[in-house]
Amino acid sequence: MLYKTLLSKFALVDRKNGSIPQDLMSGLTVALALVPEAVAFAFIAGISPIVGLYGAFMMGLITSIFGGRPGMISGATGAMAVVMVHLVKEGEALGGEGAGLQFLFATLIFAGLIQVSAGVLRLGKFVRMIPQPVMMGFVNGLAIVIFKSQLDMFKVDGEYMLGQELMIMLGLVALTMAIMIFLPRVTTKFPAALAGILVVSLVVIYGGIETETVASFIQNGGGDGIEAGLPVFNVPLIDFNWEAVKFMLPYASILAAIGLIESLMTLTLVDELTDTRGSANRECVAQGGANIVNGFFGGMGGCAMIGQSIINVNSGGRGRLSGLVAALALLSFILFGASVIEQIPIAALVGVMFMVVIGTFAWSSFKILRKIPLSDAFVLIAVSALTVVFDLAIAVITGVIISALVFSWENAIRIRARKTIKEDGTKVYNIWGVLFFGSVQVFMQKFDPKNDPENVEIDFIESKVQDHSGVEALVKLVEKYNEAGKNVKLTHLSPDCIRLLNKVNPDFDKYIKRDVDDPRYYVVTEAFD
Repeated sequence: MLYKTLLSKFALVDRKNGSIPQDLMSGLTVALALVPEAVAFAFIAGISPIVGLYGAFMMGLITSIFGGRPGMISGATGAMAVVMVHLVKEGEALGGEGAGLQFLFATLIFAGLIQVSAGVLRLGKFVRMIPQPVMMGFVNGLAIVIFKSQLDMFKVDGEYMLGQELMIMLGLVALTMAIMIFLPRVTTKFPAALAGILVVSLVVIYGGIETETVASFIQNGGGDGIEAGLPVFNVPLIDFNWEAVKFMLPYASILAAIGLIESLMTLTLVDELTDTRGSANRECVAQGGANIVNGFFGGMGGCAMIGQSIINVNSGGRGRLSGLVAALALLSFILFGASVIEQIPIAALVGVMFMVVIGTFAWSSFKILRKIPLSDAFVLIAVSALTVVFDLAIAVITGVIISALVFSWENAIRIRARKTIKEDGTKVYNIWGVLFFGSVQVFMQKFDPKNDPENVEIDFIESKVQDHSGVEALVKLVEKYNEAGKNVKLTHLSPDCIRLLNKVNPDFDKYIKRDVDDPRYYVVTEAFD
């Protein structure tokens, strides 16, 4: 039984939704697209291209086997590279020449431990609480970021292409995109992205067309090429004293947060695309483990890549085999196929990524902006803008906070008190809505202890006391009625709420009227006791 469970969890091929040929071809396509991305992000981080390629290989290998989302691709990413560049520079200043890279490796180990801890503590499930406007803002912002990153491919020696060189580049990009658009209408057995890369490469090589290739791109960035050996185990060469740890921990926390947010949101997106469900907690552990391995084997580290994941899914990759093939193919390029891969035109890879941008951007957001609440529209636009201006972690966290504040405000102002008078003259307040920290002030304004009759009853059958602030509000309200010389009774309170009230004041039980139909829910404070 255990064997079958493990076999199903780590099955390389999803036979219900994919096939071995599809996984093989899609994995090869992804590997080709990973090369310039890994090299470009390594340049952004200020490190050698081979470090970026090693990072993409190890991230892809480990997460494809042990990750919680078959078919999702991980590798070196721009979101983490932007943080790494500051880490490397400050590390050089702190430890001297060459220390920056060693600090990066050590920091990746700390970041990986944080990510593994998040998975073990089952914190990955909280990604399910991210509101839809934040999700749409995330994909829109990320699509813009991917598009902007591709514009750097149009540069030579730091300057944008002009004239004939630019026209050739644009023409080859357009040809790649055209193949990806029209080939699926003829056949879906061959990945359109791979076909585009192969056709454009053949046109350039045998047509004698001069344009930027992977080799010239690396040379323009100051690299020597992508040919190298296998990654080698090394403990980062730094002094692990308190000063070094204090320097690395903030960077490790940021890298861990960015990596988890991008990975888990990519997981959610792939879930929607494939109509399946991955395991967020398993993905946290796998991402963390991959970054730890990167730290010990000289890789750049990274996280899930939305662009390459979409390429993989659209090319038919559904199982773990597709990610495994992508990682092993990338390693093969490093070890044996450097001369072949370096001949691929950058234009072909840019065309593939432009199609990813088109597929990633939530075009439906333009249609729904006028139909959804103003607050949701604001969150969607804000997250998109913040993703472009700052980074993914800041954008998503800000979006969630804004959404939570809006939710709290709306629930705070919706609390109601319907007033009735019984035959014996008792005034009854029927409370409707949630009593929590946000609604306490409005709730207190509903009562008039000074002018109310001698007997008052507050009924919570249609209300819920949500947290400790709500409990404290009830205590203060009863005190006000006591000061006014009035008799007050609280009805239809939940047992846990009654317990908390009695903890605050052991004599409070005399103000509570019990009934057989009292509600059965828990106050947040009680849940954490």
